[in-house]
Amino acid sequence: MSEMTIEELIDEFQFLGDWEERCDYLIDMGFDLPEMPSSEKTEQTKVHGCQSNVWLITRVRTEDGRTTLDIIADSDAMIVKGLIAVLLTLYSGKSPAEILDIEPREVFRELGLDRHLSPARKNGLNGMVQRIRELAAQVAA
Repeated sequence: MSEMTIEELIDEFQFLGDWEERCDYLIDMGFDLPEMPSSEKTEQTKVHGCQSNVWLITRVRTEDGRTTLDIIADSDAMIVKGLIAVLLTLYSGKSPAEILDIEPREVFRELGLDRHLSPARKNGLNGMVQRIRELAAQVAA
């Protein structure tokens, strides 16, 4: 998966224009997700509240005294894989404190996710955000 900042992702979405193009781009992003080993796809790693199957784990990394979380996730739905790619752009590689400080609603609004996702997909997206925040809070404690 390419290293893109959330600002670059927002710029890309604004350049694309309509939702159909943005949705196609989301799906393309999902194809670039890092592989999640099937052994990691368990009931314990499953995100509940999602319409599709979603599994999410974090790996804690400490380098030069800085602790960050790498997020690994997968889904059986193409658009959800794209939403996971958005969340990885937003959260992965950040410290627990940085993750807990991020307010994702403005980002979702700028990407148009708040207007175009079905209520079930929004619930799933919020469930993934909540899981990431819970895991960050556990590491921060």
